[in-house]
Amino acid sequence: MTDIKKLVGESLTEIIEAAKHGGPRVKVGLMASGSELGSEELAEGARLALSAHGNVLPVMIGPKIAGFEELEWIETPSAPGSGACEAEISDAMEAALKDGRIAAAVALHYPFPLGVTTIGRVLTPSRGRAMLVAATTGTSSANRGEAMLKNALYGIATAKVLGIKHPTVGILNVDTAQPVFRALTRMAEKGYGIKFGSSVRKDGGAVLRGNDILMGAVDVCVADALTGNVLMKMFSSFSTGGSYEAFGWGYGPSCGEGWKNIVSIISRASGAPVIAGALSFTAAAAAGDLPGKVAAEIAAARRAGLDEEIAALTPKAAEDDVKAPPKEPTDEELNGVDVLEIENAVRTLWKAGIYAESAMGCTGPVVKLASKNAERGESILKENGFL
Repeated sequence: MTDIKKLVGESLTEIIEAAKHGGPRVKVGLMASGSELGSEELAEGARLALSAHGNVLPVMIGPKIAGFEELEWIETPSAPGSGACEAEISDAMEAALKDGRIAAAVALHYPFPLGVTTIGRVLTPSRGRAMLVAATTGTSSANRGEAMLKNALYGIATAKVLGIKHPTVGILNVDTAQPVFRALTRMAEKGYGIKFGSSVRKDGGAVLRGNDILMGAVDVCVADALTGNVLMKMFSSFSTGGSYEAFGWGYGPSCGEGWKNIVSIISRASGAPVIAGALSFTAAAAAGDLPGKVAAEIAAARRAGLDEEIAALTPKAAEDDVKAPPKEPTDEELNGVDVLEIENAVRTLWKAGIYAESAMGCTGPVVKLASKNAERGESILKENGFL
């Protein structure tokens, strides 16, 4: 009888909570130690999430902190200075995920396997618009092109979890941006449902500059994880001097093919507002079945040639025996070749008897050649997959 009363009581509590907040709260674990700002900052973030975000019920994992007894806790022993405390917190978090006491977790560090990355969310300063950054930690693949291509898919899946049915996508103008854009374009032509955004600059296009990410020109900004990690730190602490991350939703939930856990990352410099946002973001990812959304996105992309595009993103070997034709004035520029392919593109033109040079223009790398050869040169680069 006691067990029945307890079950009924818990069910009534859940119903009341759902009625008060417009839906059920998702239990999300939060590591209670490891912040450079102190454990109290983590607990303050959980308290803020509890009061400001109706979709999440934070569960603190670690030694209980005085003054925060109203929060739910999974307690672990204290071990000051030994490092054992954080290890035990990590173990407790893993156990809670495995047995279902929490649906997801927010951690300050996590050993993601190769193939798993996180999708962050920032508040862009120019217009106060939210933007997803794909990706921010971990890595989708050891192959840079494959990683960025998959980052785009994971960013789209995460946007859909947040209720954005047709998210706009842009690729940050970093190494491999152009080949990834071309791969996504070909997949779109074969039926993959991607909606490209556009740069706010006069010439537009889905390859983004710094101005675009400051303005939040797209819903999903695709980058490599190292660049994305830097962007997260810049956006979250641009007004504080860097020692306190005050804005945004953290480094985001984990995504990967076949990956089932939802573990989000925050920094050791993340302040209470970011921690609260991360907890809410993670609850939304769990409620929206992010692993299922990722699987569906990969399946749709695979039907549109994902595997073939990944194979095509393997860098071509340079032909070192090719010699440059006689030098001539280069008064024309061809844009759109990725910086990692620029030298191979030049060598391809040399092989065809066209003198060309590589250079860095204001919008990225360019191939310089004589205007009389521009049309033929562009055709050759297209035939060889550089444009």
